Amino acid sequence: MSGFEVVEVAHGDDAGIRAWAAVTAASLRHDVGPPATPWTAEELAVVVGTSDGMRRDTFHLGLLDGEPVAAGWLAMRLLDNLDAAELDVHVLPAHRRHGYGGRVLDRLHERAAEACRSRLDARSQWPYDGPADGAGTPGMAFALARGYHFGIGEVQRELVLPVSEERLVALAEAAAPHHAAYRIEAWQGPVPDELVESWLAVWSTLPTEAPTGESEREDDSADVAAFRAMEATQARQGRRSWHAVALDAAGEVVAYTEVVVPAHDPGVAFQWGTLVARGHRGHRLGVALKVANLQALQRDLGPAVSGRRLVTWNAEVNGPMIDINEELGFVPSARSAELQRRAG
Repeated sequence: MSGFEVVEVAHGDDAGIRAWAAVTAASLRHDVGPPATPWTAEELAVVVGTSDGMRRDTFHLGLLDGEPVAAGWLAMRLLDNLDAAELDVHVLPAHRRHGYGGRVLDRLHERAAEACRSRLDARSQWPYDGPADGAGTPGMAFALARGYHFGIGEVQRELVLPVSEERLVALAEAAAPHHAAYRIEAWQGPVPDELVESWLAVWSTLPTEAPTGESEREDDSADVAAFRAMEATQARQGRRSWHAVALDAAGEVVAYTEVVVPAHDPGVAFQWGTLVARGHRGHRLGVALKVANLQALQRDLGPAVSGRRLVTWNAEVNGPMIDINEELGFVPSARSAELQRRAG
C-alpha cells in the first residue's frame, strides 16, 4: 500500500470533485443497484471547502499511485449535536479488500477526534432482497469490524410519478373529515417569514421524534439565520423544494412535509422529512400534507414530472408513515441501516 495516500478535496478542485462523485456512485451502484441515489458532482461543488454555518462537510479521496480508488465524507454540525460527526466511506469494487477503505476511515476518525467528536454516525446500504439486518453485506461487515453497531434498519421506497389526480383526490377527501380544525397550505420555494419559526419548532425535532432504535440522537438547531443559509446553499446546488404544512387555529405550523427536486439528476426527486407534532397526531395530517404537496409538485412541473422516481426512507418500525407511503403507491427498493460508534 506504499503508493496509497488520502487527500482532502479542496474548493474549486473540479477534477477532485468529479473523481469523488464517480467513486461514490460506482460503489453505491455496485452495492445497491439501480435504486442508488449518489450525489452529483455539481451538487458537491457547492459545499466542498465551504460551510453554511449549520454544518461543515469535508471530502477525502484515497489515491493509489495518483488514481482515485476510495472516497470519504465527514460532516460536523456546528450549532447542535456538537459531540457528533457523520461519515461515509466508499471503495471502487475492483480495489476492495486491500485496506484502502480502512485507511480513509482512519483519516475521518482522526479529523473527528481533532474536533472532539466522539459520537460517530454512519450508514450502510444494500438491496431490498438482502437480510433486514444487513448481515454479510460488504458495508455492514466493514463497519461492524471497526466498532460500529447496528442502530436501526430502514427501507428505501420509491414512487414513479405522476400519481393519478383521481387517486390523490380520493385520499384527500378520505382524510379531510379528520383534520377540519387545521388549514393545509402548500408552496414551492423557501419557508415564508411568517411561518419559519413555527416550522423550525417542528422540523428541528425530526431526529428525535422519528424512530431511532439503538442510536443516540439530539434535536437539530432551530436557528432562523442558519436555516436561511442552508436554504440558500440548497438553491445554489440546484435543489428546488416543495413544502406543505398544517396550521392550527393560531396559524402556527404543527406538521410539515418536504419534497426536493434536484436540477442535476432529472430522474429522481426526494421525499424528505414529514412530521406531525405531538398533540396533533391522529388527524390524518400526514397523508393530507403529502397529497397536497404532490398535487402542487405535479401541477408546477407538469410533463417534466413524468417518470421521475420519488425516493424516501422509513425506519422499518415506523408503521404509520409506511402505511401512508403505501397508500400513495410507494414500493420497497433497497435497505439501509443507521450505524453508530462511540470513540474513546
